[in-house]
Amino acid sequence: MATTEASTPSSTSLADAGLLILRVGVGATMLRAGLRKAFDFDTTVNFMESGGWRLPEFAAFMVTAAETAGGIGLLLGLLTPLAACAVMAAMIDAWAVNVSATAFWAEPFNVPFLIAVGAAALLFAGAGRYSVDAKIFGNWRVGVRVAVGLLVVAVAAALLTWTLLNGTNPIHFIEPAA
Repeated sequence: MATTEASTPSSTSLADAGLLILRVGVGATMLRAGLRKAFDFDTTVNFMESGGWRLPEFAAFMVTAAETAGGIGLLLGLLTPLAACAVMAAMIDAWAVNVSATAFWAEPFNVPFLIAVGAAALLFAGAGRYSVDAKIFGNWRVGVRVAVGLLVVAVAAALLTWTLLNGTNPIHFIEPAA
């Protein structure tokens, strides 16, 4: 008596497909945001300047580079941990821009917050089988300590960037006085 095995995808291939979908979604979103800033760099500089950022050209360059390079890296699954770190740092600052004008709890969960969470998930889960990382490095992911370290680096980079180039505290528990 012959037995047949069901030809259902393994959980690994489903997880790899999920990681591909997440990478493409987050990566394409970031690449678009970075290219938009790059192709209209003067508007980006003006936005940074009107927001009170010191060295607005430098700040605009940093966010443009982080979003563009991070977006390409996530989209392709190339150096995914570093790409995720860059995206998280940029999105933490973008999130801070959104919550800095009002009380923190008024609207804490917005698009930059969700993109940062997606990048953090990719940092810990890896790029998956359908990535350049998998083609170059095989079935490789960073360890927990490295992932936590890169998460700390992203948060520290965002906080340092915000503090040094913006000079304000974006977190307010009550609406700031105008």
